[in-house]
Amino acid sequence: MTKKDIPNKIVELLRKQDWPTTTEEVAKQLNLSWNTAQVHLLKLVTEGKVKFRKVGRQNQFWLVKKYEKEMK
Repeated sequence: MTKKDIPNKIVELLRKQDWPTTTEEVAKQLNLSWNTAQVHLLKLVTEGKVKFRKVGRQNQFWLVKKYEKEMK
């Protein structure tokens, strides 16, 4: 997987989830380091494609509904 493929892979993964997903789970599923996953997730947040909340020590992410419909 190239660096350019990572955001698309993250979006695909989040689209399949029924609930918010943590940075750790994204990293694990895509075989990335936690830091790499976090950087790409936060970039997707700034682009408005992903929403984010912090729950305790966890960072949770989910796909914006509008963007999810565009991806199908």
